[in-house]
Amino acid sequence: MVCGGFTCSKNALCSLNVVYMLVGLLLIGVAAWGKGFGLVSSIHIIGGVIAVGVFLLLIAIVGLVGAMHHHQVMLFFYMVILFIVFLFQFGVSCSCLAMNRGQQVTLLNSAWGMLEDNTKTDLENQLNCCGLLNVTNSQFDQDVQNCTALCKKDASCFTCGDMMLNHATEALKILGGVGLFFSFTEILGVWLAVRYRNQKDPRANPSAFL
Repeated sequence: MVCGGFTCSKNALCSLNVVYMLVGLLLIGVAAWGKGFGLVSSIHIIGGVIAVGVFLLLIAIVGLVGAMHHHQVMLFFYMVILFIVFLFQFGVSCSCLAMNRGQQVTLLNSAWGMLEDNTKTDLENQLNCCGLLNVTNSQFDQDVQNCTALCKKDASCFTCGDMMLNHATEALKILGGVGLFFSFTEILGVWLAVRYRNQKDPRANPSAFL
């Protein structure tokens, strides 16, 4: 059977969904490991990562079952959902690659404001810093007062915002690049699903209507 045939399309689609399943399980495992070892205490962050892993795992299962049984309805919903995920992920990845320093500061301020106090404390202890950005507002003063990082004893703390901004551009480029890579694997999955869905199973009844 040539690579463009029914069997090759089926195997390629199954292999791609197995990779998605492994990535989903990896996300769930990393989130559970981080929670178990106390690396992240925020239930919202843990829940978000686990939700993404479960969502990816469910999509992969639908695609894998649909591919193995050549199920028209499951393949249809699989490629529609995967295409929507591709559009969202492609947009987010391009935004990460195009974000300038001013936008990074705005994003950091918004994210910091949504964090719980326990999460802020964990982050300050891991980075050995206090507060987000040294601006004259009550939130910064309160963060510095509640800070328990080791550098506070020596009165030599940098702000967490400055430390994160020093690596933010590189991190965003890596995040955007990885996101773009996976988004193109998703559009590959959509193309394979469309191609495979329109192919006739050679083992099926030739007179059957697909």
